[in-house]
Amino acid sequence: MKKVRFTETQIVNILKLADSGMKVEDICRQMAISNITYYNGGVEANDVKRLKELEEENAKLKKMFAEVSLENHTMKTLFAKKDW
Repeated sequence: MKKVRFTETQIVNILKLADSGMKVEDICRQMAISNITYYNGGVEANDVKRLKELEEENAKLKKMFAEVSLENHTMKTLFAKKDW
């Protein structure tokens, strides 16, 4: 039988479904994989933890970027109004 390789995106989607509380049997049925493939998928708990850390960091960086962009826009508006 041919061994199927999943992309990182597919693995992440499967893990997100599992993290949302969906039953393993339902995930396997939806993704058309066996329970054995799910449990032996090569994704470690460390990978899941690291993924969550990266998602949290990404959210923080997006928030920081939004704040700095707003501040930058405000300063540009103020300087445009003043005649230096």
